[in-house]
Amino acid sequence: MKGFYFILISAFLAQNLNAQDKYLTKEGFISFFSHSIVEDIKADNNQVLSVLDTQTGKIAIQLLMRSFMFKKTLMREHFNENYVESYKYPKATFSGEIKNFDELNEEQTETEIIGILTVHGKEKEISTKVIVNVSESEIILTGDFKVDIADFNIKIPAIVANNIAKTIKVSFELHHKPYK
Repeated sequence: MKGFYFILISAFLAQNLNAQDKYLTKEGFISFFSHSIVEDIKADNNQVLSVLDTQTGKIAIQLLMRSFMFKKTLMREHFNENYVESYKYPKATFSGEIKNFDELNEEQTETEIIGILTVHGKEKEISTKVIVNVSESEIILTGDFKVDIADFNIKIPAIVANNIAKTIKVSFELHHKPYK
């Protein structure tokens, strides 16, 4: 099923991209980390699709929730079935803009990214710092931000409430290459 979504999105994006202005990654990295007094939970996703328009600084990111990998299989199962309900809400998206993108040059620059994060069927505007590395061959975006799980209507059963932080840290690293 995730292959179907990926092909569908890729086909859609391919029709709408102008090669000179668009940068793309299909192997972006997003992770999240939850620290609590009981345990730490970390999950990584290396199958993140992202498109960056260098003319406008607009960016779109999409990932499948089932693509998060956990240290323990049971954590992955609980995450998908009980918390994010990935059978109902299979993907997370971000649509936004990198501020002052047209002013960035070929060096590491810190700027701001603002947009709408959609998780578990709920939208939330977020704003965070992003480090942008621009070169002829790629544009790399790195950063992190905090997310309150209550903002996305994710319910945590009382029995495991102390195991999961109410605020989690999301980190990202996206290596965009010119779209050809």
